[in-house]
Amino acid sequence: MSATQVIKVVVGRGIPVRGEDIDTDRIIPARYLRVVSFEGIEAHVFEDDRAEVKGAHPFDDPRFQGASILVVNRNFGCGSSREHAPQAIARWGVRVIVGESFSDIFFGNSGVIGLPCVTAPKVDVERLQTALEQDPAAEVRVDLEAMTCTWPGGSCAITMPAAVRDAFVTGAWDTTGMLLDKFDEVRAVAARLPYVSGFAG
Repeated sequence: MSATQVIKVVVGRGIPVRGEDIDTDRIIPARYLRVVSFEGIEAHVFEDDRAEVKGAHPFDDPRFQGASILVVNRNFGCGSSREHAPQAIARWGVRVIVGESFSDIFFGNSGVIGLPCVTAPKVDVERLQTALEQDPAAEVRVDLEAMTCTWPGGSCAITMPAAVRDAFVTGAWDTTGMLLDKFDEVRAVAARLPYVSGFAG
């Protein structure tokens, strides 16, 4: 059985977070960058925003608990480069993000952990956000092969750089899985290298 994870289709309920230019400090406050591991960091995603609105944030709304598709607006993940931001979102349970646009660094940090970020036109993103606010139980389907996002009563085309899309649908994004799939070959090569002798066991 292959250890490599391919990501072709994500189906689940959605969670809309409205607002442009939501930066990484809002996604995960800087005080949590001192953690030794990412374990438990999901509890602090959007922590300051959630405190400010006293329970009115979508991540505190019981209707959206268990959602796996985050829907955001323009320039999501801007600001400082911190891998903690996509880690916190993914560990909360999000498996794909649909948005108008993303910071390049956030986009890259998300891709390496298997969290696809796909873009859609502003009007379609806002239609999807409204649909989810009206019906939080609605099922959303993000198809990276067809490059479509569908939900009850609506659909739209999504975009993503071709090389990144191919990495997800083939599993090439998952370098650890690819390594494990061919670990016998890795051992064989290591056994022939005198400078790693004793480290291939």
